[in-house]
Amino acid sequence: MNLMTETSESELERLLVCLMEESSARGMAVGVTDAGGNILYERYFGWRDAANRLPVNRDTLFGLASVTKSFTALSIMQMQMDGILNVDDMVKDYVPEFTNKNQKEPVKIWHLLCHSGGFFPLPRIVVDQVAREMGIEDAMDNELVYRKDFADEGVLRVASRLDAQTRFTGRPGQRMSYCNDGFGLLSDIIRRYSDCDSYAAYVEKHILKPLGMNRSNIGFLRNSLDDNAAILYSLEEGVWREDRDYENNAFVLPGGGAMKSTLGDMLKYAAMYLNEGQGINGVPIIDRYSVQEMCKPRMMVKPGEYYGYGLESRQLGDMTVIEHSGSLPGVSSHIAFCPQAEIGVVVLCNTMDVPANAAADMVLRTFCGFPPMEEKRNHVPYRWTEAEEKELEGEYISGEGDRFSLKREGNTLAMTLNGEAVCLTPVYPWQGIVRKKYGDAYMTAIRDEEGHVFAARYGSRIFPKTLPEA
Repeated sequence: MNLMTETSESELERLLVCLMEESSARGMAVGVTDAGGNILYERYFGWRDAANRLPVNRDTLFGLASVTKSFTALSIMQMQMDGILNVDDMVKDYVPEFTNKNQKEPVKIWHLLCHSGGFFPLPRIVVDQVAREMGIEDAMDNELVYRKDFADEGVLRVASRLDAQTRFTGRPGQRMSYCNDGFGLLSDIIRRYSDCDSYAAYVEKHILKPLGMNRSNIGFLRNSLDDNAAILYSLEEGVWREDRDYENNAFVLPGGGAMKSTLGDMLKYAAMYLNEGQGINGVPIIDRYSVQEMCKPRMMVKPGEYYGYGLESRQLGDMTVIEHSGSLPGVSSHIAFCPQAEIGVVVLCNTMDVPANAAADMVLRTFCGFPPMEEKRNHVPYRWTEAEEKELEGEYISGEGDRFSLKREGNTLAMTLNGEAVCLTPVYPWQGIVRKKYGDAYMTAIRDEEGHVFAARYGSRIFPKTLPEA
């Protein structure tokens, strides 16, 4: 489906430029493919290297960050298809370092695939720190992503830390809360039980090479040395940092965010999903059933948006959009595909905190004949009861570093997010909304069996409520 006109294309590109300017994006690649792999639209904005005015092109390497999770989920589904595992199996049976000791029910593989293992957010265990503490370095002839000793140390640290949790978002499979460590464990299952001795080697053999994604990889150093790899731009403590440090803040286990790719390669990947598991070259990657299982809505992220296995789903009119975003220092990415419209959209950017998801949505909506910007939903005015406000009031702190507080001020409950006041509007019992230009965020109370608030969801994470001092 391509309902884009000359006028709507012009408006789309005006909005994309505005989005880039507002978020200080340095370079961006945008593309649309159909199921046959025909590129229906591609535009390159800004620079892969702003200082030297080097442009972005179809083969420029970008980080994908959490878009990697779809590759991990696809790998697990391939292994299930091959009879190696079943997503209903217990994780501890595959990762002995994870004992599941503090949870009353077993965490299963499918729980990790849709972020419902019950874990609250935790600080990142990162590549460069672990390598430094082990006294090893990345090298082209001995890359970290292929090293057994590095993987063994990584899974020990990740699994042990998950085992140490004593507070949970709920039972396994009850609630979705984004968990990078869960996808780290999944990548270690792939390493241990597949026909390859590393996650990187498995993805290369079973996904990248069969699809002809010849510029894509899961390495770090090799991308830093590539002449057509994007410079990474990150705002850190008010100062812009620019470098080729593809290890910066990267997870020690690669299944959550280590993939690097190009627009050309990612359009082939999107087309594979449109073909329900078959590459545009006719090579089968996965069966139709497994693709459908990945895309099936399983856990609610926010009203109208659900997580499946490494992919999210939502509605666009009467059509379904399957998608995933990624964010790391120097990385903002998004992939989306719509089976009814038979198009896939990819947006890659070399700058942190750019709403690549909003850019992809503008493109998708324009191609489908919708206005590029979704009209905001108007909610009926609502006021929380005094009992709700009393329960909601408190501090909520994520192990990843974010925090928010809810405090009664006069006749309202005020919200402060990472030290800054934000406008939280009650919309439903136990739920409020924070309006943003590109995508609203919901705050939703999480209550125990007695009705007391012990946590709250903001965005895709569940934040534990600070316990009162004894």
